[in-house]
Amino acid sequence: MAKKQSLIEIHAAVVLFGLAGLFGKWLVLSPFIIVLGRVFYASAALFLFFLLTKTNMRIFPARNYAVFILLGFILAVHWVAFFHSIQISTVAIGLLSYSSFPVFTAFLEPLFFKERIKISMIVCALLCLAGVFLIIPQFDLDNSTYRGVLWGLFAGFTFSILTILNRKLSLRYSSLLIAFYQDFWATLFLLPFFFILRPQISSRDILLLLALGIFCTALSHSLFIKGMRHINAQTAAIISSLEPVYGIILALLILKEIPAVRTVLGGMVILGTTFAVTWRGAKA
Repeated sequence: MAKKQSLIEIHAAVVLFGLAGLFGKWLVLSPFIIVLGRVFYASAALFLFFLLTKTNMRIFPARNYAVFILLGFILAVHWVAFFHSIQISTVAIGLLSYSSFPVFTAFLEPLFFKERIKISMIVCALLCLAGVFLIIPQFDLDNSTYRGVLWGLFAGFTFSILTILNRKLSLRYSSLLIAFYQDFWATLFLLPFFFILRPQISSRDILLLLALGIFCTALSHSLFIKGMRHINAQTAAIISSLEPVYGIILALLILKEIPAVRTVLGGMVILGTTFAVTWRGAKA
């Protein structure tokens, strides 16, 4: 019974992760402002949670605060690129191109930790690249799909760096504490854009940003971590690879965004490749 509940919690978290992409279409705001709202409300919700649970929020050793500042900056860049990709193309394009991050991680992680790159990873990277080629109708910067894929790939690249840098921190700190400090520093990095861009934010926008920050960020992370109590990392990693699938289905049902045939075919190749990389990584 406990395992079944954990599976439901992890699937619910991944659905919320996928739902986040739709806010890029609902909110007619700069991606800088969307991400600012997301990280501000998420960090506020997590801070309130820590206060209520009387969790120790101090970081030891103190030099790791510098690492969290760097992670906050990378997170801000990652989410800005992700929402920009969706805004200039579609939810499907943004999610599928971003979901290439396990392949980036498979290449970058050995470089960071001085490990040997496996031939199988090179094959997976080439397959993922083939999937990206299928998605792009024409290699022209005037084409919105092409630009969307490029920004999505950049979002995947930055997220892979974030994942690698989090590798050692996750052994010392809880995932929620890591999420809080990343969101907090991302908020500070993005705050100047509020005064530069001077956005006109309606009450509807505030409600959407609240939902994005609290439900699709703070709550989703909490559900995912809670579900990990009775589910192994391999199962959780494989369920996580369903994020673009859930996101595309939600975009189809709610936004009526029907992905093109070549997007579906390319997406199948990309998701198949990332699933294989995730499976191998979880078993290693």
